[in-house]
Amino acid sequence: MRGAGKQVFRTRNWSFGGISGVRQKIVALPRLNRLQPTLESTALKLMEEAGELAQAIGKLRGLNGEEVSLAREDIMRRISRELLDVAQTAVSMMFVLEEQYGVDLDRSLEEHLAKLVAKGYLAPEGEE
Repeated sequence: MRGAGKQVFRTRNWSFGGISGVRQKIVALPRLNRLQPTLESTALKLMEEAGELAQAIGKLRGLNGEEVSLAREDIMRRISRELLDVAQTAVSMMFVLEEQYGVDLDRSLEEHLAKLVAKGYLAPEGEE
C-alpha cells in the first residue's frame, strides 16, 4: 500500500562475520493471515509463481519469438509484480517453517550467508 507511512524496501550496507559494506535489500512482507498454508501447498504455490515470473520475463522480453508491444516500463512493472509474488510466497513458506516445524530461520540465514561466502559469492570488503 503506497503512502501507508512505512517504507517496505530498503537498501543498506551490512556486516557479517568479517565482511562489511555488503549491500542488502530488505523487504518487509506480511504473514498472510487469511490463509492456512502447508509446506506442500506453499511449495507448489512457489513453483507456480516462479513459473509465472519466468513466463513474464520470456514473453515480455520477446524470448518466445513474439513481438513485444509494451513499453519497457510496463514490462519491468509486470516482471517486478511477478517477482514480488515469488517473494511473498517464499515469506509465507518461512512462516510455515517457523510456526509449524519450529525452524530457526535466524540460524538458517547465518548458515546461508556462510555458504555464500564459502562459494565465493560474497567477499570481505576490499576483496570484491
